[in-house]
Amino acid sequence: MLKTFPKGGIHPPENKLTSSKKIKRLPVPKVVYVPIAQHIGIPAEIIVDRKDKVEIGQVIAKSGGFVSSNIHSPVAGTVTKLDMVIDSSGYKKQCIVIRTDVKNESNFQDIEYPLKKEISLEPIEILKRISDFGIVGLGGATFPSHVKLNVKEGIKIDCLIINGVECEPYLTADHRLMLEKAEEIIVGIKILMSALHVNKAVIGIENNKRDAVELFKHLTANEKEIQVAALQVKYPQGGEKQLIRAILKREVPKNGLPLDVGVIVHNVGTIFAIYQAIQHNQPLIERVVTVTGKKLGDPSNFWVKIGTPINDLIEEVGGMPEGTRKIVNGGPMMGKAIKNTDVPVTKGTSGILIINEDEASRGEAKNCIRCGECVDVCPMGLEPHLLMNLTEKGMYEKAGQEDIMTCIECGSCSYVCPSHRPLLDYIRFGKNITKKLASSKN
Repeated sequence: MLKTFPKGGIHPPENKLTSSKKIKRLPVPKVVYVPIAQHIGIPAEIIVDRKDKVEIGQVIAKSGGFVSSNIHSPVAGTVTKLDMVIDSSGYKKQCIVIRTDVKNESNFQDIEYPLKKEISLEPIEILKRISDFGIVGLGGATFPSHVKLNVKEGIKIDCLIINGVECEPYLTADHRLMLEKAEEIIVGIKILMSALHVNKAVIGIENNKRDAVELFKHLTANEKEIQVAALQVKYPQGGEKQLIRAILKREVPKNGLPLDVGVIVHNVGTIFAIYQAIQHNQPLIERVVTVTGKKLGDPSNFWVKIGTPINDLIEEVGGMPEGTRKIVNGGPMMGKAIKNTDVPVTKGTSGILIINEDEASRGEAKNCIRCGECVDVCPMGLEPHLLMNLTEKGMYEKAGQEDIMTCIECGSCSYVCPSHRPLLDYIRFGKNITKKLASSKN
């Protein structure tokens, strides 16, 4: 019997249109727009100025504090502006605009690094390089990795879980990375095991990726400390708490962290970025992005430089199809619609989804019929209908008492609601207000 989490969950259509498409390298853009806030925490502090020449991998914005992350130039070129640019949140954010030096950049583009298995750095050096090289969680949360790995004295970690679930419909960036960079990912796992002083790691992969499951089982056949867990296909299996429960049957406490049950979870993309940083001195300046949609001419997976305008990706897959209604940064469940295609790719951009009019249309919102379906599918055991009602009425303190901050924003409730109520929209809004109110009291 395949493992899974016991509470809630749904089975939306997978629509993995690009699962067989090998990762291609997107041509280097003429201009990149590099936001200085690409991570949870304090934005980085800009250390370059207009007209400065920058090299590939050069630090252009330094970490603004412990919960922050360095930003590196993804290209060689010239800083043309320090500007405010609309990012995927829909708000203008500080950004470093760099005009690419095409000659230097084209030389870098063709480099393929050989597999390097020997780990020469000590644990403390590994953690420092992860911090210096701007590694953040690439599964979507963009939490600075050095913070997650900073385990306080007295806390015992006995297992590292690698998240290869990719349960979000349409997205296949992690799947393709696992197939094409499996050996590097295994070395990356060993690097983190060394840094954390743990002797057990489990790679969790949903069973709709049988090729990846079999590949990793083959590669770890003689690795007693690394296991592969094939998981039942169920959304949102990739949530940290759901994944830990599925694999280890450990329950992360309410408002708690994986550390509370002796676990650290990292996405496979993050593991590969750590491998690149430790073994090849490469900062996080590019990532795999899925560009997909049922009407696209050639949906594909790409290696993309951070700061690349999303329009460049759309043009590479045949341009915007007629009848497009929405462009989503991420997948259909947890992604967010963006206003225009000038928005740059960031460290947290896992996919760009082009949705046509038929798929994007919402049914007319009606009164709640108290069917309880949103409660049944909530993986966190919440009452989404109640949280929406409290937010509508401005009862944010009560919403906090009803654990609105525990919501992982998976969107399962909105997906099943027969009354088409915008549950997730209201809960997201309520969470933001509740968080601000809590901060103002401290």
